[in-house]
Amino acid sequence: MRKFLILAVVIIGVVFALYLQEVISGEEKQLFPFSPLAAEVEQGEVEEDDFYKEIELFTDALTFIRSEYVEETKYKELIYGSLKGMLQSLDPYSQFLDPDSYKEVKVETEGAFGGLGIQIAIKDGLLTIIAPIDDTPAFRAGLKAGDKIVKIEDEVTKDITLMEAVKKLRGKPNTQVTITVMREGAEKLLDFTITRDIIKIKSIRKAKLFEDDIGYIRLSEFQERSPEDLEDALEKLEGLGMDSLILDLRNNPGGLLDSAVKVAEKFIPSGQVIVSTRGRSGKQDMVFMSSRTTRHRSYPLVVLISGGSASGSEIVAGAIQDYKRGILLGTKTFGKASVQTVIPLADGSALRLTTSKYFTPHGRLIHEKGIAPDVEVKFQEQEFKQDAEKKSKKVEKVFEKVNEREQEVNENKPESKEKEQARVKLEDYMRKQGFYDNQLIRAVDLLKGIKIYRKQEG
Repeated sequence: MRKFLILAVVIIGVVFALYLQEVISGEEKQLFPFSPLAAEVEQGEVEEDDFYKEIELFTDALTFIRSEYVEETKYKELIYGSLKGMLQSLDPYSQFLDPDSYKEVKVETEGAFGGLGIQIAIKDGLLTIIAPIDDTPAFRAGLKAGDKIVKIEDEVTKDITLMEAVKKLRGKPNTQVTITVMREGAEKLLDFTITRDIIKIKSIRKAKLFEDDIGYIRLSEFQERSPEDLEDALEKLEGLGMDSLILDLRNNPGGLLDSAVKVAEKFIPSGQVIVSTRGRSGKQDMVFMSSRTTRHRSYPLVVLISGGSASGSEIVAGAIQDYKRGILLGTKTFGKASVQTVIPLADGSALRLTTSKYFTPHGRLIHEKGIAPDVEVKFQEQEFKQDAEKKSKKVEKVFEKVNEREQEVNENKPESKEKEQARVKLEDYMRKQGFYDNQLIRAVDLLKGIKIYRKQEG
């Protein structure tokens, strides 16, 4: 009997050894995907990454918590908590979405919701405002790109997730929320009490024609209709004589990838790479080209960017810079250029998982690096002085009667009203905004110089 047991053990050992050799040889033959983001893992590390060994550790911990924790716990709560921590450990943009959070994501894509009007992200471990959206409660309250939200209703935001922050910031219209921000250069923390409102976002905020036939278009977000709205604005300004353009992408937090590509191709020749996405597997590697059916513009172009320009804005700016199609002016962009795929799960929850990252046409990684401007100009906030306003009013009174006569004559011309609405002096435009825009002034001067140089060359 003893000999039989020894023989059985030997046979089992031989079979196990053969099986282990087959498993190891199978791992050696496994092909790992080669791409810029593919993990370079040595074979020894692969062997150490034992799923069954690690899952046993997890189940042991789960069992002990269930039996020994001071209060009764439920498996679902523990699993959800584990998944949240797991996704949070990957990067600031990957998240586990419980069913309620997943519903919030669906509401976000509808384009109208009750909130403050800010785009946020976790940067360097802090809840950071990417950009306030134009004409929203946050914008009017004075929140700025780069502000760090350290408290929401006196609750510290340390270790908060994006979805938790979104839940706290959103609410019913006409309700208030108080946030505390840390701003670079400010001597103390700043408190803002903001009244929530229905946030309806328009992608094209401004379309004006400045002196010397310089066009100006403010694109605040990349939505489904952004390419069509931009085309309408371009055609309108071109019809009024525009021969150069300032495309303002400052504080544009991004939006739809497809829309960003279609915006970029309006200035890039057909058949050119606009952006590529690369991940660990081939199915995540995609290349987006400029359409052969879209008319691209070749007139002088300046693109305004800032620390609040992210994602889609960086795609457009990166393509224009790589092809030397225009000049980027402003400050370095935010550096948020990764693709998150939402993967629904069986119980109504979902994973928001980073699956790839964006690269410019020349292969530059945008994520966490950003796009540096060709001409760096920091924004310097400066309000119009009262004296200057008084002088301006006196001048306006002197020419008031002259303007009235010109308006009477122009009313007979069908295009005059449209021209009057679109064409405006740069100083008048800034006065209406209530502040000097030194970056916009530099952009206008830059285009004037380019046009003078071209005429001299010709």
